Amino acid sequence: MTESPVTDIADVVDADTVEAADEGILEEAPQDQLAFDVNDFPGGLKSAIEAVLMVVDEPVTELDIASALEIPVPDVETALTELEAEYAAQLRGFTLRQVGGGWRIYSRSDYAAVVSKFILAGQQARLTQASLETLAVIAYRQPVSRSRVSAVRGVNVDGVIRTLLTRGLIEEVGTDEESTATFYGTTSYFLERLGLQTLDDLPALAPYLPEVDVLDEIAESGRA
Repeated sequence: MTESPVTDIADVVDADTVEAADEGILEEAPQDQLAFDVNDFPGGLKSAIEAVLMVVDEPVTELDIASALEIPVPDVETALTELEAEYAAQLRGFTLRQVGGGWRIYSRSDYAAVVSKFILAGQQARLTQASLETLAVIAYRQPVSRSRVSAVRGVNVDGVIRTLLTRGLIEEVGTDEESTATFYGTTSYFLERLGLQTLDDLPALAPYLPEVDVLDEIAESGRA
């Protein structure tokens, strides 16, 4: 008597699964991601956003928060704005700020003396004048090479460049095709530390700095 063909796909799958398990090659199915509704939490959406903001080490965007919480972006934007206003109205020691393209909780500037005394015993780690001047040239004339920065300042800036790189305020942003010189620019951390959204928010200091072509002329004359 001829056996009837298998007509149920489940029979095939089950048979293959049993065989794979017997041979020890069946992999465990990935666990489902944790599912929840933020509205089920005691504080709702605002508290859920606060929980996220407490663990980030850099500004986080509305889209990132919305994606993580599976909430529409406009709802997240509204909640963030309301939280910022609530903290200000309650005179909290911290504030919610939008910097560097995202949001993050910071201690309020009114309490800078308190924070400084607690963390550094009243001593603040400040940039030197040389570092500030070099950082300003890079910020306003980026992308800019080390030789151009040296030309403006009239001194060697190798050590200062290394310091700014170490502190994460500047980064390498390309290379000159002709001279192979490295170009430098500011980082998102630079914007964050200055409380800026973009470089367009920088104060109008640029008119007091030489243009890029003038920097080249100065640099060339210095090498002559």
